[in-house]
Amino acid sequence: MRTVGQNDKKWTSRGLCAGTAVLALMVGCAAENAPKPVRPAAGQPLRLHEPPARALAAYARKLARTHAARAAAAKRWGLAQVPLTAPPPPARKPHLTTRKGFEVDDHEKRGLPLVFTTIPTRHKIVFLTIDDGAEKDPAFLRMMSELKIPYTAFLSDYLVKEDYGYFRKMRDLGVVLNNHTLRHRYLPALSYDRQKAEICGMQDVIKKRYGSRPTLFRPPYGNYDEDSLRAAKSCGVTHVPLWNEEVFADHWDYREWDRDLHPGDIVLSHFRGKGDGKGTMPDMVRRFMKLVTAKGYAVARLEDYL
Repeated sequence: MRTVGQNDKKWTSRGLCAGTAVLALMVGCAAENAPKPVRPAAGQPLRLHEPPARALAAYARKLARTHAARAAAAKRWGLAQVPLTAPPPPARKPHLTTRKGFEVDDHEKRGLPLVFTTIPTRHKIVFLTIDDGAEKDPAFLRMMSELKIPYTAFLSDYLVKEDYGYFRKMRDLGVVLNNHTLRHRYLPALSYDRQKAEICGMQDVIKKRYGSRPTLFRPPYGNYDEDSLRAAKSCGVTHVPLWNEEVFADHWDYREWDRDLHPGDIVLSHFRGKGDGKGTMPDMVRRFMKLVTAKGYAVARLEDYL
């Protein structure tokens, strides 16, 4: 049976624009596309279409307030630049396939969950995903909420159960909580039944604690085999997002040879504090956003593209 492995660290051993640009674009586009003025008949007064003008002005003020609030949050949390704004979610979801080299036997024929490291898109966006659940830093929740940076969580019960309430707050802030198995085992070493217990058992935990069974699953260390995907499919998993980059509090790691970001890349990080790494969760976010924003990327919500 073929095993697919990733170059992941086993942690236990250790179309985008800022708010002001959007405002300028909206006003500019509105002016450019506005209908040409029509001269009134002789002797008739010129009637201005005030309601549309007022609506546009109100929207412009709202954009300016939103950008100002985000700029203040960026300064408060030590970001050198204001995060860029992602485009609206696509009306039609992109067509996804399993990445070449990540397939198992008869992958497509048997309808096994798709395994991928990037989302097909022409926009300069990336997706932040955070694994396990070891660190439960309230400052991280405040930071991400104030900066309005979307992310997706993949949780393991042996860590989450220390404080289910922390991740309930995360869910209430709009974060989707997904499956990273019960005990973070190396799945290819387990039988089908034991893999199913790890994966489907975590589905039950998330359903019980947070209200719904997720459709996304990430195998520990990125390692899986045919049994992993069969077991995941049996309890409702449709997608297995892996990653193209990994960000830590003090550095980045890359999958691709060019060591760069690409449109649609999925970025991995972990719930880590100073005890497990070289910085805090906010430190990790600052390093992540520094590079992402400097390269002209915005952060989008993964679930909006699946």
